[in-house]
Amino acid sequence: MATKVLIVDYSWSGTTAKLATALQQVTGGTKVDLTVAAGTFPNDMYATNDVAGEQLASGKLPELTNTLPDLTAFDVILVGGPVWSAQVATPVRTFMKQLQGFTGTVAPFYTDAGTPGTYEQDFASLITSATVARGVGMTAGDLANAQDRLSTWWENFK
Repeated sequence: MATKVLIVDYSWSGTTAKLATALQQVTGGTKVDLTVAAGTFPNDMYATNDVAGEQLASGKLPELTNTLPDLTAFDVILVGGPVWSAQVATPVRTFMKQLQGFTGTVAPFYTDAGTPGTYEQDFASLITSATVARGVGMTAGDLANAQDRLSTWWENFK
């Protein structure tokens, strides 16, 4: 039986979206882009970091503005987003709350500026019922060779 894969990503700058598209080509999965209301984050990454910090401190995560498919229809959910201060971006955290009760396998994919820090540990701490698999991260500069690296990661994942 074929594995049903959902690829969900939030991309602040467009880099994670490119990685998600490459991942879709490798896995054949269904891709969904997470969206938040316009103006939720500024165009400046440092100002965005400040907004995200305030969201985390207050517990008021941004609402997602798009409809998601039935998550129980998938065996594997690959969740992508940018690394923000070694943590999962706040829109991705909003989505991950919806994974409560999902019993398949979940894995992160992420983009960073070269220092993901404890991103995968933060990601795993947000999953309560699913199996968490090792993820894959890249910088914008790595995207030129993304297909090969993702293919190797996916072959070892299955």
